[in-house]
Amino acid sequence: MKKLNVILVFNKNKDKILMCKRAKNPYKGKLNLVGGKVEENEDELSSAYRELNEETGITKNDIILNHLMNFQYDIQDMELEVFIGILKKEVKLVKEVNELLWVDVSEDFYDLEKFAGEGNIWHMVKHAENYYINW
Repeated sequence: MKKLNVILVFNKNKDKILMCKRAKNPYKGKLNLVGGKVEENEDELSSAYRELNEETGITKNDIILNHLMNFQYDIQDMELEVFIGILKKEVKLVKEVNELLWVDVSEDFYDLEKFAGEGNIWHMVKHAENYYINW
C-alpha cells in the first residue's frame, strides 16, 4: 500500500494554518496541506518532518509533530497519514514547488472550489480544533 502524508501546521497563535497552492494535478490551483510520499524503509514521523522541511523550510527545531489520524483508500491502495503541530516561533517559509500561504482558521475548509481533498481538510481541521489545539 502506498503511503502519503499531510501536515496540519498551525502558527504560534493557533489562528492560521499553513497551506500550499497546488501547482499540478490532482487539485491544481486549489489550496492543500503540505506533505508528500513516505519513502520505502522510512518511518512515518521521519517522513513527515522530511516533507515539511523540503516543502517549507520548517525544521524539527521549529515544531513538534504528532500523529492525528489516517485515511485509508482501499480502491486506490493508498493510506494518508495526517500529522499536526503548532509552530514554536515565527519562521521564514521557503517554498519548494507550491506557493505557500497562511490561511485563517475561520475559513470554510469545506469549500470544494477553493480547497483540495473533497472535504477532508475540513474534517482534519475540526478534529484538530476539538481534540488537539486546546490540550
